Amino acid sequence: MMREAILGISAYYHDSAAAIIVDGEIVAAAQEERFTRKKHDSSFPANAVNFVLDEAGIDPGTLRAVVFYEKPLIKFERLLETYHAFAPRGLNSFLVAIPAWVKEKLFMKKMLRAELEKIHKAKYRLLFPEHHLSHAASAFFPSPFNEAAILTIDGVGEWATTTIGYGNGNRIEIMKELHFPHSIGLLYSAFTYYTGFRVNSGEYKLMGLAPYGINGSGQVGDFIEKIKSELVDIRDDGSILLNMSYFRYATGLKMTDDKKWERLFGFPPRKESDPLTLDYMNMALAIQQVTEEIVLKLARTAKELTGSRNLAMAGGVALNSVANGKLLAEKIFDDIWIQPAAGDAGGAVGAALAAWHIWKGAERLASEDYDKMKGAFLGPAFHNDEILKTLRKYQAEYQYYQDFDSLIKTTAEYIAGGKVAGWFQGRMEYGPRALGNRSILGDARNPEMQKKMNLKIKFREGFRPFAPAVTEEAIAEYFELDRPSPYMLLVVPVNGSRCIPQPEDYDDFGLYEKLYRVRSDIPAVTHVDFSARLQSVSRETNPRFWQLISEFKRQTGCSVLINTSFNVRGEPIVCSPDEAYRCFMRTEMDYLVMGDYLLDKTRQPAEVKNLLQNEVFGMD
Repeated sequence: MMREAILGISAYYHDSAAAIIVDGEIVAAAQEERFTRKKHDSSFPANAVNFVLDEAGIDPGTLRAVVFYEKPLIKFERLLETYHAFAPRGLNSFLVAIPAWVKEKLFMKKMLRAELEKIHKAKYRLLFPEHHLSHAASAFFPSPFNEAAILTIDGVGEWATTTIGYGNGNRIEIMKELHFPHSIGLLYSAFTYYTGFRVNSGEYKLMGLAPYGINGSGQVGDFIEKIKSELVDIRDDGSILLNMSYFRYATGLKMTDDKKWERLFGFPPRKESDPLTLDYMNMALAIQQVTEEIVLKLARTAKELTGSRNLAMAGGVALNSVANGKLLAEKIFDDIWIQPAAGDAGGAVGAALAAWHIWKGAERLASEDYDKMKGAFLGPAFHNDEILKTLRKYQAEYQYYQDFDSLIKTTAEYIAGGKVAGWFQGRMEYGPRALGNRSILGDARNPEMQKKMNLKIKFREGFRPFAPAVTEEAIAEYFELDRPSPYMLLVVPVNGSRCIPQPEDYDDFGLYEKLYRVRSDIPAVTHVDFSARLQSVSRETNPRFWQLISEFKRQTGCSVLINTSFNVRGEPIVCSPDEAYRCFMRTEMDYLVMGDYLLDKTRQPAEVKNLLQNEVFGMD
């Protein structure tokens, strides 16, 4: 019996990706950036398409459909109507944007067919669900819920920027929409820009900066009042109206009217190289708290409209793990499931699932203990023979372990001794988080580890927090959470019994004085507000990573490791053994574990070490 396969694609904005569904099962998915090594690559995901087809063993000519994650013509309509509404403002932006649309994007079907024919000459049925339907499908269909409220929040799709929907079985109903230019995601991105970070990549930095602001201070309160009185009108149902006289994203080439913002807040937009002063920290905290208020109101509206006990979420704002933690704590819903690839990359999975269940009408069987995203381990895997080829290519020194238990024991000993290890196992993760297959690991108990890993290994801003990975069985011992968090999408308090009291004037400390204080017995993963963005590790979903943490617990009594993505600032997470080895050699990682091979940095060939360490890093 021939298998039915549907290919989903997201492309041409940022984070292009491809995913394949075979008989309703998500078989493979990957972002194009992991193959091209261009962070947030927006080009047609030819490499990702080839990978998912090969992984699924599907002849491209037999695809039931190819599904693009949004409707380009409606997006073009929004573009034209927006320029018309704001005319004569935006002429420069119009002259930049429209030629690209007229030349290429307006003829998306033709462009997609041309790209697909480079892979395989065949006639493909092309489908175009709306952007937020793709998000909604990516949230609901892989979730463990038979029925759920659905909340999607991002910058903008065609017209919608936020939707509330309801999923039941194989059906999704979109019940309410918020339309462009009024956008929670773009409001947050405007503050991302103003505090000196890059839009569409720096939002998580803004979220990480927020706890350095002084909660309850007069300045934070003043900023919140100004945001809510001048920039955004927040309605009781969570919908918003932005005062567009303060923003330039609708028709301009930047996010804000800088002069008006400077008059409002009293200081100019920060340049990326400028120091982070308390003004910007308090601004980050203010917009984070306003965003949380909006998300909570939207969730309450979704609850009222649907009556569901469950919530599924997607869209870029669903990656705001601090807001997610607050939402969970409010207990508006009994359970929440968030798509791990919540941004545009996840639209590829959602588009394919929407076609399978809505267009084709295939039934959906949900199970409360079955995650159809498979832990997000949907990318390429490399076996020992492929790893060995890379090691021979670089004449690397290595030790091969026939007994994986011995490898685990040795690796845990090194980490417990203050060493940092690259960890490369199994299938690459789909989405922005490394979840234990393309990770860099360290000892969460070590008070020096956060600084070392930020500055000497990741080459990124020193204020950035790290996430803890904890075995599922030990969550409650370390964190105030009563359920798994497999996708690193919830920020919750560190268990109070593990925290160390701070001086009364702690909130008045400067950024780095506050940063480098020991706040708990797992200081390297405890943020300055005593929170952590944890990942729980399941024995069933990731047995090797679970075994390593368990062995670390046996040796040290601690069930927590630092888990950060296997990359450096400005570069995508590594995909292949070659990329892993090069990253290992260009940083101050001490050890690298790839498959069943262990590498010691001190034993690598000096000429290779010198060559790779002189390569230029890509910085965002």
